Amino acid sequence: MADSLPSRQQDFNEWYNQLVLRADLADYAPVRGCMIVKPYGWALWENIQAALDRRFKATGHVNAAFPLFIPKSFLEKEKQHVEGFSPELAVVTIGGGEELTEPLVVRPTSETIIGHAYAQWIKSYRDLPVLINQWNSVVRWELRTKLFLRTLEFWWQEGHTAHATYEEAEAETRQMLDVYTDFAVNEAAVPVIPGIKSQAEKFAGALHSYTIEAMMGDKRALQAGTSHNLGQNFAKAFDIKYLDQGNELQHCWTTSWGLSTRFIGAIIMVHGDDQGLIMPPRLAPFQVVVVPIYRSDAERATVLEAAGRVKTHLVAGGVRVKLDERDGITPGFKFNDWEMRGVPLRIEIGPRDVEKHSVVLARRDLPGKAGKSFAPEEGLTSAVTAMLESIQKAMYERALTFMRANTSEPRTYDEFKQAIEAGLFCRVWWSGDAGREAAIKEETKATIRCIPLEQPGGEGACIGTGRPATQVAIFGRAY
Repeated sequence: MADSLPSRQQDFNEWYNQLVLRADLADYAPVRGCMIVKPYGWALWENIQAALDRRFKATGHVNAAFPLFIPKSFLEKEKQHVEGFSPELAVVTIGGGEELTEPLVVRPTSETIIGHAYAQWIKSYRDLPVLINQWNSVVRWELRTKLFLRTLEFWWQEGHTAHATYEEAEAETRQMLDVYTDFAVNEAAVPVIPGIKSQAEKFAGALHSYTIEAMMGDKRALQAGTSHNLGQNFAKAFDIKYLDQGNELQHCWTTSWGLSTRFIGAIIMVHGDDQGLIMPPRLAPFQVVVVPIYRSDAERATVLEAAGRVKTHLVAGGVRVKLDERDGITPGFKFNDWEMRGVPLRIEIGPRDVEKHSVVLARRDLPGKAGKSFAPEEGLTSAVTAMLESIQKAMYERALTFMRANTSEPRTYDEFKQAIEAGLFCRVWWSGDAGREAAIKEETKATIRCIPLEQPGGEGACIGTGRPATQVAIFGRAY
């Protein structure tokens, strides 16, 4: 390309901003803080949707749609909830040229309006559980925005379920966290730490909030997906009750869980390099790009015929393929262009390759000659499929190695502060002192990302208080 990206080491923030635009994922909207998701970015989101939706349906969930507008009084019914969101609300006061009798909130999330609906639908234990998900966009009036990571409007899925008991709601909450973990690891090749949020960091109105936390390429944390056990807070606020088997009225136990287009930001920042994106094959809009190379019209016809044949065979084998037939553009420009867009595997076909009935394979995740190999056209689909799996696995292993290498286990508070200043994750013993948590955040700008579900057992000295602690927590600076 004419202009290279800033290096990640030189200016990670500007590298990210330019890459989102130059890889054709998104663009800025005329409304401050909003984004236009371009076709290439939307194709990636569609693949994320498909991978998640498949998992949701396999666990018994169904999709529905609820309104964009929520009566403001609904949010005020659940005090913790409205206090958590009030600075971010967009409120409509005029409709059809007249002032509305009651202001309407543009949904920041749908717990309240879904709670209202569930109160009408649920009457008996026979109606439970209710397992609904919806795909939509929500609006939160953010002050500081960044494409995909934090925008006024963003796209996501939000699951909302109702159950007869705390145990059932807790099992649902944990199950959906497992679904997110499985998706992140096996589809996006993003290693994550599943855990529970501290009381200070949990979702407004939740009993427990669970999260998957990922380390980005600049070592900052990103909350990549959340699952909340809402207890009976929303059920009591919206009078969601059922008659149990003993003919007694009981409040339901509800959950909510969500993963958004923010995850696209995670994929970019975990896997990208100074040349651009590197897409995990299982989610990439195009898994393979075929670039024909020729000098004359005669060569062009022969090479394009072979390239078309290769594409046809790969598509028949279930591979997502782009044949780059653009004229007047050099192969080198095309190579750089598709490297910027992160296509996992490039197939080059020139006149000599046609003669030999072979192609050149170039892996995006390996630089230069290290990523290049030759393959016969016969049996190419099997070779490409195997190579895509190899790329997927290598991307995950590289990201996991990076996260482990940048996770520290400091023993003293001074060591902790030094590690945080160096941008590391800190895995430390923690006694749960809310006052010290707030003080550490003020002093270091680090927060408890999560208390991992996987604990070492035993006991250690709390990094904040020095008192005995029986659990470890992950601290880090975050987006």
